[in-house]
Amino acid sequence: MDLPTIVYNSARDGRRRRLETFLGHQSKDVVGKLVGATTHGATPLVMACRNGHYDVVEYLIEKCGADVEQTGSVVFDGDTIEGAPPLWCAAAAGHLAVVELLVKRGAKVNTTTKTNSTPLRAACFDGYFEIVKFLVKHGADIEVANRHGHTSLMIACFRGHVKITKFLLSLKADANRKSVKGNTALHDCAESGSLEIMKVLIEHGARMDVDSFGMTPLLTAAITGHTHIVEYLIWLPHLVCRKEKIDALELLGATYVDKKRDMIGALEFWKRAMDERYRGDGPVIPKPAVLPGVAAYDFAREITDPEALDDLFADPDEMRMQALIIRERILGPAHPDTSYYIRFRGALYADAGKFNRCIELWNYALDIQQSMLEPLNSMTQGSLFSFTELFSFLIGDEGKQTRRGQRVPPVQREELMRVFKKAVLEVKLGKQMLDKMPRCERDLTNLNRVLVIALHLACLLTRETPKSDSAEHMELHRVLYELVKINATGKEGRDVLQLAHSKDAALIGGYAACEFPSPHLTRALLKVGADVKAKDCDGNTALHLVALSQPWNIELAKTLLDGGAYINAVNNENKTYEMLLKDKRLFAAVNPLKYTTLTCLAARVVLQTQPINKVPRHLQHFFEIYYTKKMCRQMLSLLNEKT
Repeated sequence: MDLPTIVYNSARDGRRRRLETFLGHQSKDVVGKLVGATTHGATPLVMACRNGHYDVVEYLIEKCGADVEQTGSVVFDGDTIEGAPPLWCAAAAGHLAVVELLVKRGAKVNTTTKTNSTPLRAACFDGYFEIVKFLVKHGADIEVANRHGHTSLMIACFRGHVKITKFLLSLKADANRKSVKGNTALHDCAESGSLEIMKVLIEHGARMDVDSFGMTPLLTAAITGHTHIVEYLIWLPHLVCRKEKIDALELLGATYVDKKRDMIGALEFWKRAMDERYRGDGPVIPKPAVLPGVAAYDFAREITDPEALDDLFADPDEMRMQALIIRERILGPAHPDTSYYIRFRGALYADAGKFNRCIELWNYALDIQQSMLEPLNSMTQGSLFSFTELFSFLIGDEGKQTRRGQRVPPVQREELMRVFKKAVLEVKLGKQMLDKMPRCERDLTNLNRVLVIALHLACLLTRETPKSDSAEHMELHRVLYELVKINATGKEGRDVLQLAHSKDAALIGGYAACEFPSPHLTRALLKVGADVKAKDCDGNTALHLVALSQPWNIELAKTLLDGGAYINAVNNENKTYEMLLKDKRLFAAVNPLKYTTLTCLAARVVLQTQPINKVPRHLQHFFEIYYTKKMCRQMLSLLNEKT
């Protein structure tokens, strides 16, 4: 039995005895190494504190000299917390006795994780009031915020822990402090729905501030559908003006339509807002001027006449469009909920077989995201991926009956091209953004995903390539050329051609229409100038990646070889395409003699028989084809020394 197994053992009786047996006969140096070693990122002390094993914690500290500040990785609710000190682990898990022991043995109460979370904040998260009081008594700073700017008070409010909130406020915790995104504790309790905490915060001077999206706690409650919070706040004139009251009622109505699916309730809120606009105390507050109709909203216009509201109930679809229009007007296009609910409504239309409405709404949401969000944002990625899934389904099931008895319509090629262009634009903007960053700070994960999505869309477009002299053919290859010209590379340094042949780049499963990788796509990429000889970080060309993929595809291999791929090129492990094939009989299937050129044979003979200093410079490019990068550098170095 090893040390981690003993520490993890949940049986209290005999656990310390087993530790003594395991470590007692070891030298001091060995014990120090065992206690300081990590398993899955965690030290024995971190494990024991996470699991509340008081006797193990005590033994490790007192008898083994375990460092009470040595951090490790622990898992809470499925999330891995990096750089967690033992005290943080015990506080987060609610083990008061262990917390007391650690502090007694010198643990620092304000030590933090990698995300700057303190033990106090960890205890506030799950409402361990006694631990909170103990830590504060021993010097915990109540105003230390994590990397997102969230304080202990904010998390207590968000999680609905009334006693802890009151306790922190009694210690003069700042009720109006803002996070990185501008939200306050009042925003947090408005989102979680705790009216009791909201009242306590207001009693302690909490203000109705706006966050980085211009959202007040009142609008936050309206978005989340916490009617009781909205009803409470709109009757506090010292905090909420008439205009804010109207916006909250209208936004709450939109939430009732889309989130609660309560049309009657939504109509009541909209009527109350209209009454407040035209019949409330003070001057009339008319709705903003009606904007031109949006195609995605079926050219619906926001209703400004109180009498026209009653007609909405007879037209549920019109009512849904009103909800989208109202939300966009109040929240603005930059707010995530604006595009989210547009996409949500589109998905419901698709589920009902109204695919054209879905495509129009999703395109509108994607346009908003690309104009308002930073490149490669996860929401933009989600929209592009949803399109890829939808088009794959439509193309694969065209003419079949949906579960609602309707026929799956054919995909309009121009719609697919429309989205593909937006995917290429996202790749371009993403690469431009990453190029401005220091190389050490670049994370290619998001760019890689958008590149793969763009390739899947291209795969669908090249499934049936238009006639070579048609406008559609020219347009397709023009956009493909633009994608290749961007010269973007994803993870492992793979360009679009290599990603198109990578076994781990298949996104869409279960749709035969999106056959990936595809010989049609390969031919199209080669036609627009994709470099068939390019290598990734492992020295693999697209041909190497075909050999590594399962199942092996002879048509792909021949397409690449016909496009100029070198059959004898080696990767960084000095392996050729033939060497990477699991079944060597497959090599004969491509007729290798056809692709072994005289130039290729001559170059290899020269390099094998002649001294390096006699190789002409114009043959140096062959080094990168037939030798690894390391060997290439060595040979070029020797060549330069000789000359």
